[in-house]
Amino acid sequence: MSTSTLRSFEYLEQLPGTTFRRLYQQPSTALAVFRRMLPHLAKSFVMALLYISHPLPTSELDLWVRPESKREKEQSLSLLNRLHILTTVSEPGKPQSLRLTNPFAQSLRRALTGGGDHHSFGVPCSTPDKQRVDINYLDAFARAQWEGILHYMVGSAGVGGPSDMRGPSQGVKKLLNLGGLVESKGRRPEITQAGFAFLLQEVNAQVWTLLVFYLENAESLNMDAVDVLSFLFMLGSLELGQDYSVRTLTATQIHMLDDLRDFGIVYRREGSSDRFYPTRLATTLTSDAGAFRSVTAGFDSALRSGDGKGFLVIETNYRIYAYTSSPLQIAVLALFTKLSTRFPNMVSGRITRESIRRAIATGITSDQIISYLSTHAHPQMRKQTPILPPTVVDQIRLWQIEGERMKAVSGFLFKDFANAPEYEGPCKYAEEIGVLIWKNDNKRMFFVTRHEQIASYLKSRKRQE
Repeated sequence: MSTSTLRSFEYLEQLPGTTFRRLYQQPSTALAVFRRMLPHLAKSFVMALLYISHPLPTSELDLWVRPESKREKEQSLSLLNRLHILTTVSEPGKPQSLRLTNPFAQSLRRALTGGGDHHSFGVPCSTPDKQRVDINYLDAFARAQWEGILHYMVGSAGVGGPSDMRGPSQGVKKLLNLGGLVESKGRRPEITQAGFAFLLQEVNAQVWTLLVFYLENAESLNMDAVDVLSFLFMLGSLELGQDYSVRTLTATQIHMLDDLRDFGIVYRREGSSDRFYPTRLATTLTSDAGAFRSVTAGFDSALRSGDGKGFLVIETNYRIYAYTSSPLQIAVLALFTKLSTRFPNMVSGRITRESIRRAIATGITSDQIISYLSTHAHPQMRKQTPILPPTVVDQIRLWQIEGERMKAVSGFLFKDFANAPEYEGPCKYAEEIGVLIWKNDNKRMFFVTRHEQIASYLKSRKRQE
């Protein structure tokens, strides 16, 4: 599951079942969840059950999966249950069965076959736009808006962006603070660990991160969260370069257009305009990360060099050379590097203990720094193995270890099992579904990142007894 998918899934998972029922009334939402949230095996289960009128016994479903793929099957079924796509049917005297929930199944069928007047996939404008904009203009607009947000984040750490770059709106700045990507310290904000991790993500993941923050604060803005989420999923199904009417949108969704314009997700000429254009950021919301990289190879210049290649050269003496003229790339580099010289197409500096400790003090981790250096290493450096000099990598980690000795992982501890068989069953199940972090067989204790599936397993085993 990609980073962007995981972020949006974590938000969806917290929603109650009644919210899912409202969401799934829209075919565009059902299709978006199917395309974006589900792994291939889960999609296979959904398509197999989509046109079956009766529940399918779980014993028959087991025959579709190889024995060695039991873990993948359990993970897929668990995911479908948590998204309220699949439900278990238990009837007296009959084996346990599975079926798709409604309205998800009905909406997905409508999305795949077409028909209806639900306007779930937008309504193209019937009249021509006198000042029509093309795809190049939309790309330039989206790039300017998004780079303005990134420049604000790295500029807040002490390196300013271009003087002609317009910063984000007050609403976007407030959202960055609420999301913990920057922190206000004095008169100027500073980037946080979460903010630097945000910079390392692909553009699609960055967009979803901000949108989830927007969703989490929708109620405080007197906005219907279901309307907001439905509109975002609808945007992912629209056609780039096509203008769409606002007349079929709800009051909440019309209000969202101004906010999404600040993100560069939609273009609307003015607040009273009866049409809007989705940008490339919108039309790829429900695409996977790989597709996003391919269709916007030249768009994520915020974190890549202009020619799409790596631009960093790191020497064993901790000297670093960046072959770039991008103010944003230089600003990101200055977060953990002591820059000394700047030329028209290159900057040079040095990774020092002080620069690394300064970055760590703001919450940036050594692993994030190493990941950034590896991702943007010059093609000449990629010819060697390992890509980065081991002495530099080890020293960066040692500088962080100087102030840290422990790593915390949030989760749940299961203990006080009466006997070994009672302990071994759920422990093995936790390992199979991939949530087990630590176990101690002697003390009959284990630690997991999720507890819902383990609790369901214990309840079902108790009923069987």
